[in-house]
Amino acid sequence: MARNKYPEETVSRILDAAMRLFREKGFEHTTIQDIVDQLDVTKGAVYHHFKSKEDILDAAIDRESEPLMRLLVEIRDDPRMTGLEKMQALFEASMNGPQLPLSAEVAMAPDPVRNSRFLGMQYQSIVEEVAPQFVEPIIREGMADGTIRTEHPQEMAEVILMLANLWVSPAFRMTDAESLRRRMDYYVELLHLMGLDVQPGHIAGMLEEFRDGYERNLQEKGERA
Repeated sequence: MARNKYPEETVSRILDAAMRLFREKGFEHTTIQDIVDQLDVTKGAVYHHFKSKEDILDAAIDRESEPLMRLLVEIRDDPRMTGLEKMQALFEASMNGPQLPLSAEVAMAPDPVRNSRFLGMQYQSIVEEVAPQFVEPIIREGMADGTIRTEHPQEMAEVILMLANLWVSPAFRMTDAESLRRRMDYYVELLHLMGLDVQPGHIAGMLEEFRDGYERNLQEKGERA
């Protein structure tokens, strides 16, 4: 069997084709075969690189997130900011990242049972990558400079991210705008109780915009199917 001399190029083409289809038809209504039909590759070639549609979407989000990840590293390593200032900057940068907009554009159903694989991948990313590499080091810095109050930096980092990404986010729990505002308000209250006095700023408004766009895309792509 001939080997693929350009695996990175193949991966890029798969991601490009998949994202075009996800945006056009919606994530739920796109199949692996649809993606294969857009390319001059076999279904086996797609499965060689990706185990599922969720893996493809996750890889696409990672690719779109590269500028954000560079920014997060800059924030984490900036010697001019306190730990609390870094956490505030981290929140705002993450809200301006691609994950929520992309999830809305591809109209991924906010159903944790139907999309349990993607949900599990988000959980794994939080525990193994984002919390230990970015949030926990900043919390420890805040503990040292007195701007963050906690004796449990690892647990705080994981709870902050899990609540933000899996409870507050409309990507996994679509509710009306008022319920979303209440969740966001209570989330900030919990952060303060945990010893992290961040301010929500425009985050609540941004979440509402994402929620509205999410709902529109779900309806539009559902009607086309």
